[in-house]
Amino acid sequence: MQHIDDATRTEIEAATFRRLLDHLDAHKEAQNIDLMILADFCRNCLSKWMVTAAEDRGAELDYDSAREYVYGMPYEEWKEKYQTPATAEQQAALKARHDAKENA
Repeated sequence: MQHIDDATRTEIEAATFRRLLDHLDAHKEAQNIDLMILADFCRNCLSKWMVTAAEDRGAELDYDSAREYVYGMPYEEWKEKYQTPATAEQQAALKARHDAKENA
């Protein structure tokens, strides 16, 4: 992407991020713990990254507002409607992932 100017690159990145959010919204069955196990990030991570990016640019964005943007609704509402309890297998897989990172 070196041949693309900065403004266009930023527009492409923003459109890609919005498409990622749309994809996650369309796949609510992909629980955050599943994302953490497979990719080591989740919707909450995206929210935290948004807050950090805003801070880096001198803009104010609180975590709850960022989560509402990422989830497309207040987080508590999303949890109530779509979050399922983590299974013992999911919890074990997440622990194994964290343990492997610590021992790497």
